Amino acid sequence: MMKNNEIVIGFIGLGVMGKSMAKNLLKAGYSLVVSTRSKEKALEVIEAGAKWLDTPKDIANAANVVITMVGYPTDVEQVYFGEEGLIYNSSKNTYLIDMTTSTPTLAKRIYHEAKEVGIFALDAPVSGGDIGARDGKLAIMVGGDEEAFEAMQPIFEILGTNITYQGQAGAGQHTKMCNQIAIATNMIGVCEAIIYAEKAGLNPEKVLQTISSGAAGSWSLSNLAPRIIQGNFAPGFYIKHFIKDMKIALEEAEKLEMNVPGLSLAKNMYDRLAEMGEENSGTQALYKYWQQQN
Repeated sequence: MMKNNEIVIGFIGLGVMGKSMAKNLLKAGYSLVVSTRSKEKALEVIEAGAKWLDTPKDIANAANVVITMVGYPTDVEQVYFGEEGLIYNSSKNTYLIDMTTSTPTLAKRIYHEAKEVGIFALDAPVSGGDIGARDGKLAIMVGGDEEAFEAMQPIFEILGTNITYQGQAGAGQHTKMCNQIAIATNMIGVCEAIIYAEKAGLNPEKVLQTISSGAAGSWSLSNLAPRIIQGNFAPGFYIKHFIKDMKIALEEAEKLEMNVPGLSLAKNMYDRLAEMGEENSGTQALYKYWQQQN
């Protein structure tokens, strides 16, 4: 097992969540090299002590642990495969950890191709949004070899507090689909509850104070409902990325011959929001769907 002073972590993808995750690794004393599409997005992390590198190939040459937190499965493919990708440029015994919400099929492909060249690969998507990333309290669901999971546990503990080994390659991504399915219909309920309170002439803040500690309680109710009441629709997690996740979940459910009416309804509603120009808003902007309907 590598000691902390022997580890150089590469981090690719410095969006809303990735930026905070990278900064937490720096605070914990790890050496960090970073890359993202726009160097401007990396400036805050560079100022905190990370070193900028231009390409995934450069990251692969410099690091022995690489974390990716990009947008879409197509981005994951671009980062991992090909002449400039991580798999064929990393040294033997490197650990590759994809924390993007991606497809179980792609996670398995990464695992098998990495294993062929002597590299360890884990799929480790996360939940907790911008707040969880900032506070190092993400839920991390991990698929891959259990020995690789155990070796990376100290790094996971910097990023999250609920860290669970779910099984072989792809299991982390399947678990994240369960997470997104649960969130999809929960967000409908959260928004409808706030709108009902408003139409009934209640004080939404007082209603939230009461129901969030009871049986209706959820992460979304506690963390996103206050933003809705304040009119704050800035992204802790982008609608466009949630639509991507729901599309993956729908495709995986179809493979499992499973009907998911709640998920289908939520995706249709979020698709409508994207058509309204809200794709870069936070998921709590689902509240605006009812404004459009009335």
